[in-house]
Amino acid sequence: MSSRTLPLLFINLGGEMLYILDQRLRAQNIPADKAKKVMNDIISTMFNKKFLEELFKPQELYSKKALRTVFDRLAHASIMRLNQASMDKLYDLMTMAFKYQVLLCPRPKDILLVSFNHMDAIKDFVKDIPCILTQVDETYQQLIQIYTTLSSGEFQLIRQTLLIFFQDMHIRVSIFLKDKVQNSNGRFVLPTSGPVPYGTQVPGLIRMFSCNGKEASRLQFSNGGNYTAAIREGSFDIFGDRVTKLGTNMYSVSRPVETLISGTSKNSAQHAKVNTAPNPLAKEELNLLARLMGGLEVQKPGNADNGFRVNLFATDEEEEEALISRPDELSYGVIKIQATQDQQASAELAKIMGEFTESGDQSPSVSSKGDDLLAMMDGL
Repeated sequence: MSSRTLPLLFINLGGEMLYILDQRLRAQNIPADKAKKVMNDIISTMFNKKFLEELFKPQELYSKKALRTVFDRLAHASIMRLNQASMDKLYDLMTMAFKYQVLLCPRPKDILLVSFNHMDAIKDFVKDIPCILTQVDETYQQLIQIYTTLSSGEFQLIRQTLLIFFQDMHIRVSIFLKDKVQNSNGRFVLPTSGPVPYGTQVPGLIRMFSCNGKEASRLQFSNGGNYTAAIREGSFDIFGDRVTKLGTNMYSVSRPVETLISGTSKNSAQHAKVNTAPNPLAKEELNLLARLMGGLEVQKPGNADNGFRVNLFATDEEEEEALISRPDELSYGVIKIQATQDQQASAELAKIMGEFTESGDQSPSVSSKGDDLLAMMDGL
């Protein structure tokens, strides 16, 4: 497992979230000033300095529940509100889009180019707000400083960590289904042709060398695909051509996107039951969330006229039906944590959480039921 995966996961999922929300705000004809405020507030919160300091500390990935809690908090960092079903759908779209991008990366290092495409789009959202733009640029510099020096082996570990995180998620997305890049069971169809990774050659030639290192003979074979050489490597500078289109906006108002819950097999249900066992990282997750939430300030609308609700479904009835019909194994069990930016309050929250987990470990009723500590936080 790579300890440098979390920032890339967060930034790419955050970029996808902004793409989707921008599309929905336009589709629902939300006034431009309110839509702009939502995007600015979310991006400003995403790139909060204290929040990112915690995020960039080398650490292993935590559970889907923990990450979902952060994005639930982040999505409500402005005057916009989402019902649970719409938030579920938003998170499903975010995760499936990025999973597809990771699968399509020709080489592991290209995950960083995908991240830079998301960062480029985020910069464009706040190009007229200098203070937020500065926050984004500082994160850009961190990404360049930390990730451009990593080896190919480290990027391979990052890719493996991401794929392990996404491996049990098979939500069908209408855009992917229409483009025939996703099967009806939610699994992606990967191309067997196209450009090869930068720095590699088109398959079809075997070269044999003598013991002194000189080429002795060549043998050509049919590669079974239509491969092309990579034109050039994408730029890893703050300004530059990323070459790859992975990580760019695939949504538009004229091309709405929907998610469909695939039927779950017996094996997936059994796997879900296994995941309900006590999580050995529960205490660390809670402490992480306490620190992260300290940097996420949610703005509450002053009155009913200021706040508004965004529905990711066509109608309210569809949203209610989706909430009722969602399988239990796809429930993220969002942890409700109240925290402020006040450092003392965050430290106190972390202390309370620590005491809570310690007392939870000693409780025979908790261990007998097999509930993990994260699920217990739902009762707070």
